[in-house]
Amino acid sequence: MSVSKRFDVAIIGGGIVGAATFYKMQKRFPSLSMVLIEKEDLLADHQTGHNSGVIHSGLYYKPGSLKAKNCVEGRRELVEFCKTYEIPHDVCGKVVVATDKEELPYLDKIFETGLKNEIEGIRKITGEEIKEYEPFVEGIAGIHVPCTGIVDFRAATAKMVELALELNPESELRLGHEVFDVRKKDGYSEVLTDKKVFEANHLVFCAGLQADRLARKDGVQLKEKVVGFRGDYYELTEEAKHKVKNLIYPVPNPAFPFLGVHFTRMTNGETECGPNAVFTFKREGYGKTDFSFKDTWDALTYKGTWKLFFSNISFGINEYRRAFSKKLFLKTLQRMVPSLTMDDLKPGRSGVRALLLREDGDTRDDFRIEYHGNSIHVLNAPSPAATASLAIGSYVTEKAVEHFGLVEAK
Repeated sequence: MSVSKRFDVAIIGGGIVGAATFYKMQKRFPSLSMVLIEKEDLLADHQTGHNSGVIHSGLYYKPGSLKAKNCVEGRRELVEFCKTYEIPHDVCGKVVVATDKEELPYLDKIFETGLKNEIEGIRKITGEEIKEYEPFVEGIAGIHVPCTGIVDFRAATAKMVELALELNPESELRLGHEVFDVRKKDGYSEVLTDKKVFEANHLVFCAGLQADRLARKDGVQLKEKVVGFRGDYYELTEEAKHKVKNLIYPVPNPAFPFLGVHFTRMTNGETECGPNAVFTFKREGYGKTDFSFKDTWDALTYKGTWKLFFSNISFGINEYRRAFSKKLFLKTLQRMVPSLTMDDLKPGRSGVRALLLREDGDTRDDFRIEYHGNSIHVLNAPSPAATASLAIGSYVTEKAVEHFGLVEAK
């Protein structure tokens, strides 16, 4: 197997977090040679390319956390990036809708969190005011979040990589190279792929759904495992699109790490409804019956998975029922938009979200980035990582300066 020239930095993972890290690190150190290695033939072909394309405001995240800080900073930077490079996007705003009195304390808590996170322009609105933004929504109270938006994350990812490559002709993008092992050498590492061996002085792993496995290949002593959750979407038919203007979210269940089924107008003109959240038997499986023995074994022999299951039995059963029942899915959507009918929905796509699940079954961890020898590992970067990607890229770059002692080549 052929061996590459030695790069200063190799970044593994061509989703938007890897692309943003490549871009930010190359921008900071234009004379250093870098390579971005992605196993698929396309960038952003897993979590980035299968999410709902929302530019999140930062409304939900614990004040002071990496999620909160990076989401707010990353959102502002992402919007400017999209304006500068003409990436399809629209800062259209969203409404968070309470449909019964039991949700009002949680709505108030979300609003207070938004204020602490300095989310610009948010305000509480009445049920009547909700209709000024979304005429077909029925709710008793809500929050208007004007800085939430939509974006083509695939296009943003491609542009970040394009800009990084322009900064140094010695840097490279390698698609279709799956990393299967890492070997530590004296002062550098070998990254073994199915096609080539890459040598690099420093490594940054942004591997998403495979983050835990590659961390262990690199010698990280990691107790937790990544567990995948599939989210299924429906789309509104052409005749029903007028019922949703922009983005409509429920008040999330505070006991579960997902935001609930919501409505999203997308940059391609479609309007998505979803996602649900069900355990997936294949980390990169987007079909309801997709199965991988390795992925299933990894998840079901891990005690954290069972802790999560037993803590959320009724929630999990309901999610699975809804995954296979359009009628039940519709019933959930009708809580906010009662006029929707079965004929208004058509099957959409699916995505898989990676969560680094703790041994006690807790899924609410912050972004998690760790260091090991000459490597940095982005171990946990669920939503809002796409929104926060440029800020995460800057954060990783600063940590690389601190941890690796990176300096400009002379």
